[in-house]
Amino acid sequence: NFTFDRNEKTWAFRNFSGNSWRNVGREIDQRYLLNTYRVLLTRAREGLIIWIPTGDDNDSTRASAPLDATADYLKECGVPTV
Repeated sequence: NFTFDRNEKTWAFRNFSGNSWRNVGREIDQRYLLNTYRVLLTRAREGLIIWIPTGDDNDSTRASAPLDATADYLKECGVPTV
């Protein structure tokens, strides 16, 4: 629900509803989602694993492009991979 958009060079805010993703349009809802990840990423004491699932273009809920873009962006920021 929080992926990097290569074209816009920004984060895409989405929520899963029913069987598809919906864009989060309201700024307050976007800030809430952003803050959720900020809290999760700043609470690690011993280590942290960021897991990005492998995309599958046959599954509309796991499109490859946004997941690959997010992984690439994090690598460019210096997040190590295993």
